[in-house]
Amino acid sequence: MNEFEKQARELVGKMTLAEKCSQLKYDSPAIERLGIPAYNWWNEALHGVARSGVATVFPQAIAMAASFDDALLEEIGGAISDEARAKYNEYKRFGSTQIYQGLTFWSPNINIFRDPRWGRGHETYGEDPYLTGRMGAAFVRGMQGDGKYRKVDATLKHYAVHSGPESLRHEFDARVSAQDLHETYLEAFRYCIEHSHPAAVMGAYNRTNGEPCCASETLIGLLYGELGFDGYYLSDCGAINDINAHHHVTESPAESAALALSAGCVLNCGEAYAHMLAAHEMGLVDEKTITEAAVKLFAARFRLGMFADDCEYDRIGYDVVCCDEHRKLNLKMARESIVLLKNDGILPLKNSGALKIAVIGPAADDTSTLLGNYNGTPESSTTLYEGIRRACLGQVYYARGCRGYFHGDGNDCGEQCLREALLAADRADVVIMCAGLSPAYEGEEGSFGHGGDKTDIELPQVQRELFEAVASRGKPIIFINVSGSAMNLTRQDEECSAVLQFFYGGARGGEAMADIIFGRISPSGRLPVTFYRSTDDLPPFEDYSMEGRTYKFFRGTPLYAFGHGLSYTTFTYSHLTAHPKPHGADFKVTVKNDGGVDADETVMLFIHERDAGCRTPIKKLAAFARVSVPAGEEREVSLKTEDGAFYHINDEGERVFTPGTFDIMCGDEKTAIFVK
Repeated sequence: MNEFEKQARELVGKMTLAEKCSQLKYDSPAIERLGIPAYNWWNEALHGVARSGVATVFPQAIAMAASFDDALLEEIGGAISDEARAKYNEYKRFGSTQIYQGLTFWSPNINIFRDPRWGRGHETYGEDPYLTGRMGAAFVRGMQGDGKYRKVDATLKHYAVHSGPESLRHEFDARVSAQDLHETYLEAFRYCIEHSHPAAVMGAYNRTNGEPCCASETLIGLLYGELGFDGYYLSDCGAINDINAHHHVTESPAESAALALSAGCVLNCGEAYAHMLAAHEMGLVDEKTITEAAVKLFAARFRLGMFADDCEYDRIGYDVVCCDEHRKLNLKMARESIVLLKNDGILPLKNSGALKIAVIGPAADDTSTLLGNYNGTPESSTTLYEGIRRACLGQVYYARGCRGYFHGDGNDCGEQCLREALLAADRADVVIMCAGLSPAYEGEEGSFGHGGDKTDIELPQVQRELFEAVASRGKPIIFINVSGSAMNLTRQDEECSAVLQFFYGGARGGEAMADIIFGRISPSGRLPVTFYRSTDDLPPFEDYSMEGRTYKFFRGTPLYAFGHGLSYTTFTYSHLTAHPKPHGADFKVTVKNDGGVDADETVMLFIHERDAGCRTPIKKLAAFARVSVPAGEEREVSLKTEDGAFYHINDEGERVFTPGTFDIMCGDEKTAIFVK
């Protein structure tokens, strides 16, 4: 028993049963006779402290995944938690904290972005479990710190097998094979728990194979058993009421509360645990279970230093919020998150007083496309148009082209906007078109559209019409797709001189885009998801089988593959060598910058097992590393694989190793090795 649990047991031992029950709710009331202030457990920090006033708004999670820079993400996690502590230190002067003013943060979202139609996919780190695990673990480590006390609590969500449909999430049963469960849907949770020891895990709304995730003996048993989790488990908001109201597994809130608590869900966001005392009186849950849940929660509060006078994080002052250091981190990540998908040589633009640019499109001057969702309020922000206008030495013309994102959404101005766009294009040497989506059109349940989800991966019809009209003017087009998810950009790939992907790039996103367009830096982002050619390439949205999904199991030809991303220079790979270890190997490869531009390269190593005796991925990411290579120079890059990288998951969901031949792919280097 550690000191925090000991303190928690002593304090909880002084509580009545009713008081213990009251502390299992997210909005825990004060117990004045014991000197315990009220505490609200609900706080958000997906890409910056959210819903709590001014804060540094970093790029959305999917954008940060495109950087493949887990070291930078860990720094950003530290910056976010510094701002969180600074705010908490001020708020607690009022005697208690309210919602969004505490230290227990319900981030990161490490669900797998299995289908681009899912509205909340931009909250995740993409479609690959290994990338998601690496990035999620880095974020958690940065958030939680490494002192005597935890700086903040990070929460992995949503456990498990959760990625839409949003409109059905309160009643949906995600049916999944044992192989897909362990190979895809649980793997990032396992990795993060092993490499970062998160304080908490949040259960999902849906059922998985018939069991509500917030009361699943199977899933929660796996979490505390095989996955090695030792923190506290909480519900998504209202999810325990769903057990009776929508899943119809129980008949009353009291039964749902007892079922969830008995399974291991100790904290309830929602109202179900208001019935916990009644559930006890009905004989549905014993006092020991209630006591142990309260102990677990108070151990977390003690570990955060909430009742201590020697917590090192109490000294973090408010001046850290939106400080210069955090602004620099924000710009660096925004630059690294932009993905150059196509370039016929037009980029970087030669910036001179003679240059005439038309910036066209509804996403060009829309602040929401910087901020994503679960966001804070930036001290200042720079849209794509503003960034380009400020950086360009020549003339910049601007036109929205269509005021809204969809026909009939209340903002469309029709022919008037279209004519403004065509006039701007006619005057310009080059058109920069900024189109796509905004977080209002892909997001959580309740957002515009199909419950927050997309029905397809096409650009909105009004934007397709705008694009064709502008393209007919014959000017070269640099197309910036703004979205948190993969879109069908086949026409843009055919017609445009350059195509870039902007994944909701944070408050400094417009500056970062201007830096890329005018060549101040070379683009280095890589796609964390597959860009398909058509919605027809996708299996049914409600089907949770991984067959036909993501780069690991999609057998068609994508428009832009997972990991794709161009640079303003070229790299060649050579001398790929394997260094054996038990049941695997580590690797080294030489990367040379053949061009005249200093640039970063993300080196990715993929493997494929030839004869596993069961289904294995077409290929899977086994290691990656970012490296800066000056023009004309080369670097030797070490690629360390995880101990289980060469294992596979069999049909029964077991992690096994089979000696045999593995194909190795790293840049333009390919080889095969026998692993024993």
